[in-house]
Amino acid sequence: MSAKLIRFGSNPPAIEPGVPGNILSGQPTTKLQNYYTDGTGQFFTGIWEATPGKWQVNYGEEEFCAILSGKATLTDAEGHAETFVTGDAFVIPKGFSGTWETIETVRKWYVIFEPKA
Repeated sequence: MSAKLIRFGSNPPAIEPGVPGNILSGQPTTKLQNYYTDGTGQFFTGIWEATPGKWQVNYGEEEFCAILSGKATLTDAEGHAETFVTGDAFVIPKGFSGTWETIETVRKWYVIFEPKA
């Protein structure tokens, strides 16, 4: 049997509601739709959404993000801030620590590689 293509939006997976850890302000909530996980469990991709709020992050994975809608600011541990809006794409490298702040509800495509420990 050959591998099948995965089309986002077609046969969407169930929405997994959540709440970020280490919240600093607001009452943010998240929604996750993971469309694909590879056989090793290290590579996955889908759509993620977060309502306004700010929380601490510490990335043990590599993540590519493409903002579908909304606005967010990521600030690293040294205080350098980058704001991303609809249409922006960026990579959060393994080892990034700082804060994620959703200014306007964000919806993004994510592609994550999480190396085995």
